[in-house]
Amino acid sequence: MRVLVAGAGGMLGRDVVAAAAALGYECAALTHSDLDVTDGGAVAFAVADAAPDAIINCAAWTDVDGAEHDEVSAFNVNAHGAGNLARAAVAVGARLVQVSTDYVFEGAASQPYLESDRTMPQTAYGRTKLAGEHAVLATSTAHAVVRSSWLFGVHGRNFVTAMLETADAGQREVAVVTDQVGCPTFTGHLASRLLEHAASGRGGIFHAAAAGWCSWNEFAQAIFAAAGLEVVVTETTTAALGRAAQRPAWSVLGTERTTAVLPPWSEGLADYLALTRNGSRP
Repeated sequence: MRVLVAGAGGMLGRDVVAAAAALGYECAALTHSDLDVTDGGAVAFAVADAAPDAIINCAAWTDVDGAEHDEVSAFNVNAHGAGNLARAAVAVGARLVQVSTDYVFEGAASQPYLESDRTMPQTAYGRTKLAGEHAVLATSTAHAVVRSSWLFGVHGRNFVTAMLETADAGQREVAVVTDQVGCPTFTGHLASRLLEHAASGRGGIFHAAAAGWCSWNEFAQAIFAAAGLEVVVTETTTAALGRAAQRPAWSVLGTERTTAVLPPWSEGLADYLALTRNGSRP
């Protein structure tokens, strides 16, 4: 299978490219400097040139707070960009796997969100990602949308790197919110699932997040314990942080599909630490 990865320079994109190579797939890895997904003509040319069997779109505006101040720019990337790739895929007979997010939901549930649950984004970021889902699914029934939650990986800044850098800086106490609950998902695990969707030929909406859930506070405690670091994690609230964008209180994703769930978030954390404890921490 020949795969084109858009956003190949990002945290998730780099893991998708590595996973594709491990499977022996041909891979056209296009970073933002290689391809601006908001440029429809450039997208059509790049996809035609690569002639992929499948496209995995990891290109996204992920600055949640920034999207509140510039929703137009976020929309151009997350919605228009996704639509450009979806149409270009159809033109060459390829299918698109679009990466989406738990932010498309209201975040006020008490049970895991399923694929068929009503969407109700509360932020500009969530609205733009949902618009991207609609653009992709309206283009072809062969395209797939894969929602995930709380991503962390070895190739970019994320919550795990932030916590480890806190300890590296000598800080022995950190306040972390207790009122946000989700599924911390290792991009190394998600990358393999995205490629499975690319090869499966099944279209529609799918959820792919780590099994189990925890609060950010509990995740921080687990990070320090697994890394053997003595850092006290105290409690705080989302409101106390004063962020521009509202954070979902409940970001837990379940699935009603027949696809297997991803490994537990604790295994993702262990795999992350195994890859980064050699001193090459990003």
